[in-house]
Amino acid sequence: MLAPEVRNDPYPHYAEMRRSSPVCQVEPAGMWAVSRHDDIARVCKDTEAFSSAGMRVLATHPGIEHNPLAESILLMDPPEHTKARALVSHVFGASAIPRLEPLVRAAAVEAVEAIRAGGVVDFCEVMATRVPATAIAALLGLDVELRNQMKRWSEGFESVNPGIAPERIPEVKATIAAMEGYLVEVLESRRQAPKDDLVSDLLAAQLDGTALNQEEIVSFLCLLLVAGLETTSHLLTNTARFLVHHPDVHDRVRRDPALIPALIEEMLRFDPPAHGIVRLATADVEIGGVPVAAGSLVLLLLASAGRDESKYEAPERFDLDRPKQLNMAFGHGAHFCIGAVLARAEARIALEELFKLPGRFEEVETEHTWNTSLSVRGMVRYLIRYVG
Repeated sequence: MLAPEVRNDPYPHYAEMRRSSPVCQVEPAGMWAVSRHDDIARVCKDTEAFSSAGMRVLATHPGIEHNPLAESILLMDPPEHTKARALVSHVFGASAIPRLEPLVRAAAVEAVEAIRAGGVVDFCEVMATRVPATAIAALLGLDVELRNQMKRWSEGFESVNPGIAPERIPEVKATIAAMEGYLVEVLESRRQAPKDDLVSDLLAAQLDGTALNQEEIVSFLCLLLVAGLETTSHLLTNTARFLVHHPDVHDRVRRDPALIPALIEEMLRFDPPAHGIVRLATADVEIGGVPVAAGSLVLLLLASAGRDESKYEAPERFDLDRPKQLNMAFGHGAHFCIGAVLARAEARIALEELFKLPGRFEEVETEHTWNTSLSVRGMVRYLIRYVG
């Protein structure tokens, strides 16, 4: 699943899997990959037979002794997951959007001005990191000036998987230590002087009548920072790349900005940031008629579900007029992404500002370097030039 040809364009591989082997073993780690929509939905909803503890494989490696994501709510099952999620759910709901929108829009305007100025820019850095980093920094009470550092931290965390290149392990360990060190400093600062932010909320929170310890809070914050940044960042970059290659869609949406929400929804189906989540089979089970033994790791290919022929008409066609249907871009079931509303709002605001530019963009590089995460797929950088 991490082979260069698959990372560059996984969709033909997903289509072949759906046709010929919808439940099959893949590398790394010999996981059972599930590629059809209905099979994926069934596994997501059955938290007894398929435990979220399987996500630990995406957060651990023998050479990386410690990763706070391996102890986060990402790996919890109900009812523990339900209780822990309740501690932060209020921060990421629709009620947060009015407070964050002016900050996010100001960041998007800054990004557009940098693009308008001309020359070669890295869209990942200028727009796709700036916008979500501004939002997540405001929610968590972090220094927004560290947004590029946040991006490097997130890339380090998301690169952990069973197939990580050995030469990258020292760098990733240093990344984890640096991010943890910064968050511990923030925690100490809030203990001395609480603020109106999530860090202060978590310090005051209790789970089953017990205050969270420092390790639990750090794992919470690591997950929220990484997930909150990477999902929107890759969504924006994927959308920009698509618009470069499809000027007809670009021109249509620019003429009618009311189509931006439809553009976002179709992009989430067609080329989403989240590609896979892992579950652990807790008993001998069958998935799509294929026996899977207890203790097996199950890789749910969310991005394949978005192009399942049995679910969507002409799924390989990008269609702005497609009737709105629920997709799995933000997961399904108990672990549906807590920041889905916020991510959509951030993308909408960024694209509203981007479409104010009268010209188009062109790619500076035609060959792209992709990240090495099994859960989230995105470009490491995307160099563009504005053509007014």
